[in-house]
Parts: sequence; structure tokens; C-alpha cells
Amino acid sequence: MTLDQRVSQDEPPRPAPGVSFTAADEEKHRGVRRMKAFATGLLAFATLVFALATWADAAGAGAWAGYVAAAAEAGMVGALADWFAVTALFRRPFGLPIPHTAIIPTKKDAFGRSLGDFVGDNFLSAPVVRARLGAIGVARRLGEWLAAPGSAERVTKEAAAALRGVLAVLRDEDIQAVVGEAVTRRAAATSVAEPAGRLLARVVGDGGHHGVVDLIIVRAHHWLSAHHEEVVQRVTAKTPGWTPKFVDHQVGERVYKELLRFVTDVRDNPAHAARGAVDDFLAEFADELQHDPDTIARVERAKADLLARDEVQDLIASAWTAVRTLVLTAAEDEDSELRQRLRDALRRLGQRLATDARLQAKTDGWLQDAAQYVVETYREEITSLISDTVAGWDADDASRKIEANVGRDLQFIRINGTVVGALAGLLIHTVARALGG
Repeated sequence: MTLDQRVSQDEPPRPAPGVSFTAADEEKHRGVRRMKAFATGLLAFATLVFALATWADAAGAGAWAGYVAAAAEAGMVGALADWFAVTALFRRPFGLPIPHTAIIPTKKDAFGRSLGDFVGDNFLSAPVVRARLGAIGVARRLGEWLAAPGSAERVTKEAAAALRGVLAVLRDEDIQAVVGEAVTRRAAATSVAEPAGRLLARVVGDGGHHGVVDLIIVRAHHWLSAHHEEVVQRVTAKTPGWTPKFVDHQVGERVYKELLRFVTDVRDNPAHAARGAVDDFLAEFADELQHDPDTIARVERAKADLLARDEVQDLIASAWTAVRTLVLTAAEDEDSELRQRLRDALRRLGQRLATDARLQAKTDGWLQDAAQYVVETYREEITSLISDTVAGWDADDASRKIEANVGRDLQFIRINGTVVGALAGLLIHTVARALGG
């Protein structure tokens, strides 16, 4: 195989695991091929010029032939040396096992480790990250963007879309089960007797229960007034069977009148003994709720029985459906109170971040702390991702991938080597002739 064939050889890339060749890579690959052809053509031209100039110098064409031959010869040497250097990066020249050639395929894994270490040391170090974030001023820029017209609306719209998406993929039965279990567990673990006792004691001490007592007495009076015959019938139904009916009726009337009188007295007399008895009962009950173990245990058992009822569990589970419907409706309506409040809150936050230096410093500090935690905690995973990815590439295909992206620029080295070599050869020949003659 000739030198020109070796230099211009350009096999089409073969995709391998971990290395993909895109349409852009194909276009770059064609550009590399054109540049290789041009650089090789320049070498061939220098070779032809050297041959003709050497023949002309031998034929006595004049001193100019020696200058041209020297320039062409040096251009050939420069072109060959740079061809060897560029080729040695990606493959072994002429397929010969020359040391320190095919550098990229043979040193791929080492390059991957070095690249990972370089990224870790220079980009994923805490001082670098903190300094960079501090110089950017993320909080101020974020505030200015949020305060700008339309930004809060955009964030709100995207947040609403994301919320709808999350709610759409969640299974209602799963969420209901989680909510029901969480509420039940929380309620079961929370003592209600003692807090209820303290609350009741405060209410009784402040007289806050008087309104409820008044309401109950008034309702009782209204009911008695509206159900005269029913009360009498119930009383007479309990009398002995051997008593005359008119006596039973008189007893019923008497009982009804006493009940109505009693309820009326309690309603109209704030200092009635019955009211005091209610106050004493509630105060005693509040104390028992806080300090009596038996009362506390009974209340907790009643709470557990209540939570275990199917009706209560269904009510707890249905809370998710109500919340979900409410949130979806608010998220879909651009004029809903939820979205309006969110937009207003974002604008206010943006204005504060844009103008409040203390808030900016605090927010930037939080971001820097978070970024430092990430780089310190996951630095090894990030750098190993780089090295492991490179290690998983096929050596030959990785070499072709790299060559497709940087090979065109490398061909300029060959072109420059030819031109610079020719100029250097001409200069050296000129100096040699000047010193020698």
C-alpha cells in the first residue's frame, strides 16, 4: 500500500456500543476526507517539484533550481513528519507496531480517567463552585427575571401543568389508602383526652359554654311547648294498669306542667341551681379528662372505636378526592384564586430578590451550600461516569469519532508543516550558500 493510499484511506464509521455517529459527524467526516486529500495533494506537489528541480539542477538550469529543490525537499520532510504525528494519534502508520503510536485507541481508558480527574479537580471542587455561583449572582438574576412582565405568569402556567400531570398519574386508591393510613395513625398516636380536658376547662372558666346551655334550654322549652300531648301520653303509658284513666291523665298533665315550669325557670334565671350543676359537672369532667386514668382510657377507647368505623374511614379517604378536585379546578382556571395568589407571590419574591441585598446574600449562600453538598457528595459518581463511559467505548470507533470532530483542524498541521518546512528549507539553503560562497 502506497503512502498516498494510506493517508487518504477513510473507512466509513461503524457505530459501536457507547459511540454514536450523528448526521453532523458524517458531515465532519466528509470535511476531514477533503482536507486529507488536499494535504496529501500538497505533499505530492512538493515531491513533484523536488524531482523536477533536482533534474533541472543536474541539467545545469541555474542556481534557482537548487533553491527550489531545497525548499521542496524541506517541504516534503515537514509534510511527512506531520503526517506521521497526526496519523499516530489515531492509528499505527502503515500498520507497523511503532512505539507511541495509535495513542487514542491504546490510551483511551487512561484519557477517560484523566478527563474525569480533571473535571473533578477543576470543575467539581467546592471553592470553584462557590466562587462561580457567587460571581454569577443567581439570586439577583432570578429576582430580576421573576419581576419582569410575564415571567410570573409563565412560571405559574408551567407549575399548573406540572401539578395536573402529577395528579393525572397518581392512582386515587393509592393516595386514599396513604391518606387514610396517615390520618388514622396520627390520630391514634395523639392523645385527645388531656387536650380536650384543658380546652373544656378554659371554656368553662371563661363561661364560654353558657351560650350552648342557653341554646339547649330554649330548644327544650320550644319542644315541650309543641309536644304537650305527646309528653302526657308517654307519662300515662308508664302508669300502673289498675289506675283509672282520668287519674293517669291528671298525673301526665301534672308532670308536663312541672317539666315546663322547670325548663322555663332554668331559661329565665341565669343563677338557677341547674345551671350551677351543669357548670360543676363540666368543670369536674374537664378535670377528670386531664387527671383521671379511667376517664382518659375510656375516651381513648372511644376514639379508637370511632376511627375503626367504616363511615369514618370512608370520610377520611374521600378527603383526597375533594382536595384533588379542588386543586385541579384551581390549576386549570387562569383566574382562580390559587393561581392569582401564586403569581402575586412570585412577583413579590422577584422584587425582593432583585432589590434586597441581604436576601440576595442569604439566597446565594443557600445555593452555594447546596451546590457544595452536591459536588462533595456526588463528585466520585460524576467523575466515574465520565471515566466509565469512555472505558465502555470501542477503541477504534471512539478514535474515528474523535477524528471526525478534530481531524479537519489536524490536517492543517500537515499543510502548515509542508509550507513552513519549504520556507525553512529555502532559508537554510540561502544562508548556506551565502556563508559558503
